Amino acid sequence: MHEVVTTVGQALYLAVAAVLGLGIARILRIDNTLGCLLAGVLAAFLLPVIDYDTGLRANSLRDLVFFVILPVLIFESAWQLEPKILKRWIGAITLFSTLGLVVCAFLIAAITYYGIGHPEGFPWLAALLTGAILAATDPVSVVNKLRQEKTGDDLLTLVEGESLFNDAAAVVVYSLVLGLATYSIVEGSAASGEAPALGVVAITVYFCKIFFGGVAVGLVLGLITTLIILFLRSPSAALMTLVLAAFGSFYLAESVLQVSGIISVMICAIVTRTCLRKQSKTYLADAEPTWEWLGLLFTAIIFVIMGLVITFEMFTHQWLAMLIATAAALGARALSVVLVAPLTRFVGPPIPKSWRLLMSWGGLRGVIAVALVLSLPVELPYWWTIQSMVFGVVLFSLLVQGTTSGRLIRKLEL
Repeated sequence: MHEVVTTVGQALYLAVAAVLGLGIARILRIDNTLGCLLAGVLAAFLLPVIDYDTGLRANSLRDLVFFVILPVLIFESAWQLEPKILKRWIGAITLFSTLGLVVCAFLIAAITYYGIGHPEGFPWLAALLTGAILAATDPVSVVNKLRQEKTGDDLLTLVEGESLFNDAAAVVVYSLVLGLATYSIVEGSAASGEAPALGVVAITVYFCKIFFGGVAVGLVLGLITTLIILFLRSPSAALMTLVLAAFGSFYLAESVLQVSGIISVMICAIVTRTCLRKQSKTYLADAEPTWEWLGLLFTAIIFVIMGLVITFEMFTHQWLAMLIATAAALGARALSVVLVAPLTRFVGPPIPKSWRLLMSWGGLRGVIAVALVLSLPVELPYWWTIQSMVFGVVLFSLLVQGTTSGRLIRKLEL
């Protein structure tokens, strides 16, 4: 009973802090995520004064992030995509979220590994984890500005779709590398940071299993969700079914079938939205605003948590690592877009150069990167270094990239 009360108290505390963060953003006229981050930082200073313990610990955040927050955020992002326009750009989106993601992740890993130059404290596995986390983009502020400037559905769908598929693939890569890292701890090789002696074939088979397994689960559950909504014929029942589908598809895939829960949630949302496109003004009339406020709430909670766990020591002890990670994230994103964009003409419409520039600078790191780094096991000896680096990159995205993207959009006359 005490654990239930504690959990409810934590949920209420985070929700209240999220609302306060939105209020701060409104008063200061800044981005919502930055306002929620400030709310978390203020709470971190004030809570010890009033002697209140939230009970939130670094080693207890993984389940909250993976099984509660990520399913809602991924489902909400996938639900926003327009199926007809997504079909037109699916080739380019897939290319960016596969080849582009791998290029970006490995470039970040290489730059951070050699830039830090401390193989004992920051081994290759730590660099690969950093690369997988920072390869996930979250251009929320860019998308909002694109909507304000009315740039058109094609560019909007390309940016949103690339981010969504990129995030899903990044989570799969992150889970794979994290599995190797935790395995190395069990085997006693964490100090050296060497990955276990697994062949390329074994890793490829494992990746295909969790990726395509997630696709299959999402496809089946998307069709089942569609049939249930059509059978119930009730707007309220439809919303309830969609929320259950978001959590259920993730839990079934991740915990029961041992495949990718994120891929399953994404495919489930896309399949359901596509099959029920004719019901958008009947049973699903309230679906979009419902997912919008759910996405806003959980995004706000993520940044409140980030504000709670960020410390002054990160900036005094890890400032050089933060600068290296920021340079690596910017350079790797730009280079991956430059390398992959010319290839998209073979799988769909060509991408204009002005769009490529926006995708490079607008590849912000946000809620997904924060969610992944908060779920790092504290048993990893380098978890705090990675967390500091990711927080540094996210802060740069919020303060610099996010605030200048609107000016870039107008300058490019998109």
